Amino acid sequence: MTSQYHETMAAWRKNPEAFFGDVAKEIDWFTPWETVFDPQAGVYGHWFTGATCNMCYNALDRHVAGDRADQTALIYDSPVTSTKKHYTYREILDEVVALAAVLRAQGVEKGDRVIIYMPMVPEAGFAMLACARLGAIHSVVFGGFAAKELAARIDDAQPKVIVSASCGIETTRIIDYKPLLDQAIAFSSAKPPACIILQRPQKPCSLVEGRDIDYTKAVGEARAAGTQVDCVPVHAPDPLYILYTSGTTGKPKGVVHDTGGLMVMLKWTMWHEFGVKPGEVFFCSSDVGWIVGHHYIVYGPLLHGATSILYEGKPVGTPDAGAYWRVIAEHGAVGLFTAPTAFRAIKKEDPEGLLIKNFDLSKFRNLFLAGERGDPETIKWAENKLGVPVIDHWWQTESGSPISHNPVGLGMLPVKYGSPGVPMPGYDVQVVDDNCDPVEAGTLGNVVIRLPLPPGALPTLWQADERFCEAYLEEFPGYYKTADAGIIDDDGYIFIMSRTDDIINVAGHRLSTGAMEEVVAAHPNVAECAVIGIADPLKGQVPLGLVVLNSGVDRDAAEVEREVVQLVRERIGAVAALKQVIVIKRLPKTRSGKILRATMQKLADHQEWTMPATIDDPLIMDEIGEAMSRHGLGEGAQTAKG
Repeated sequence: MTSQYHETMAAWRKNPEAFFGDVAKEIDWFTPWETVFDPQAGVYGHWFTGATCNMCYNALDRHVAGDRADQTALIYDSPVTSTKKHYTYREILDEVVALAAVLRAQGVEKGDRVIIYMPMVPEAGFAMLACARLGAIHSVVFGGFAAKELAARIDDAQPKVIVSASCGIETTRIIDYKPLLDQAIAFSSAKPPACIILQRPQKPCSLVEGRDIDYTKAVGEARAAGTQVDCVPVHAPDPLYILYTSGTTGKPKGVVHDTGGLMVMLKWTMWHEFGVKPGEVFFCSSDVGWIVGHHYIVYGPLLHGATSILYEGKPVGTPDAGAYWRVIAEHGAVGLFTAPTAFRAIKKEDPEGLLIKNFDLSKFRNLFLAGERGDPETIKWAENKLGVPVIDHWWQTESGSPISHNPVGLGMLPVKYGSPGVPMPGYDVQVVDDNCDPVEAGTLGNVVIRLPLPPGALPTLWQADERFCEAYLEEFPGYYKTADAGIIDDDGYIFIMSRTDDIINVAGHRLSTGAMEEVVAAHPNVAECAVIGIADPLKGQVPLGLVVLNSGVDRDAAEVEREVVQLVRERIGAVAALKQVIVIKRLPKTRSGKILRATMQKLADHQEWTMPATIDDPLIMDEIGEAMSRHGLGEGAQTAKG
């Protein structure tokens, strides 16, 4: 297939408003827009000003009124509870209307906030859609977040209602959500008058009289009563939700996404970028607590009339490294969207890919990776074992959709390993130096995006326009700061090398830790790795490599460490100054799969550090502290946790 990418980008560049005005015809509007883009509105402009719409109407009602009422919309697959359930578009609409009636009975109206603190259960998605139906603003907080982190979000969002569950289910334990919720409310100054609690049979909880409402009972009563709740029209720029960025310290940063522009962009990406047709099955393995889960488990597939899989499990351990292949084969998924971290975990446990052969993946067409940098070795391994295109792409919580991609629906371009593709329509991506001057092609610099941002990107932070400008717009006037460092080559491909904080200065040389990680990951015994910059009295900073070995590797760790050092010296040169590599059991990650490099750096440099609220397993930091101590690093730092 000849790619239509360049033709599409040319049309966008020629007339952005005409381009997105045409794209917006895929959405059902209650009233049309007066202006496609108003540069005078908001901080940098608003899309589709004057239009009114509703996300829930576009995701559910129009499909039920059309020809998709009895099509499966959502497949709930939970290996941790041995549960599988299919929901049609009609069934979800019935559930959402009933839940919206319960919320409305608690006084939730247009513009009110509702916090959703839920595990990976269908009711989390239903709650999002019920809020959207009422014109309320939801804020999903990752299930199991510590009480103080949840309290900070309660204080910032000031919710009228919290929707939660009695517990979450992990592979080896049950997480009690209700005590965390009760403690968070005790900590917070904002006291939500009502909490709607889903009682899970694995561990029910006690309810606070006068505040807590049993989800199943209340929704069942609303459904039995036949209570109807119509979709509330909202203005296109009105907030759909707030999502607080992970790893926040102090006052949380609430990223806002609007309603109209987000619908337009998500609907467009489902086919043009991800190559999914209406009626097909799409598997996004993220969590609904993260941006990817919001957009490609719940909203994107339903806007598109596709079938989405909501998976309550892990890439390994539920029961083994073949978990994803079982889900794809059983449900006929045409695409999988997951994080490189997940694939590195699969590769570590099943390096030969033997488990893949146990499943019929004949319907499976594409693997999409995002969230962490897709290192070439992992991508090549996935290509070789799966026999399908592996598409790395790049976006952020703030962007709301891919900034760069290799667009399947438009026709794929040649793959360049290490690159998450080319810019998508709406994103004028540039690389500049610290003075905001453009750099030559192939030169490492600050990756920025010329304003305005496209539909669906954040218009501001929740009740914090000044903070938004300070965080994203001031450092590079006229541009949005991605805080990523990278290059753009002569063909327009973007290479995101690291966060700008991860560029290290070794004796005056600016070096990308991402480039070093590519080389380290190429060692045949290495499953995954991280390179961080640590303080050095002579050179300012030097790199430190931390590597996790593939399962079954039975070699002397010191020998592997020496080989990795030599490999970097051969491929990058002595300038890289990588002289120390440490084999560790596990890398510390957030629950969304991002490696906590900054925390490891503080540990190695004897700096005071705080256990990140989003860390998947706090015990990993103790393991790394012990490994660093054996190599003469980080002594004493383990006790300085802030």
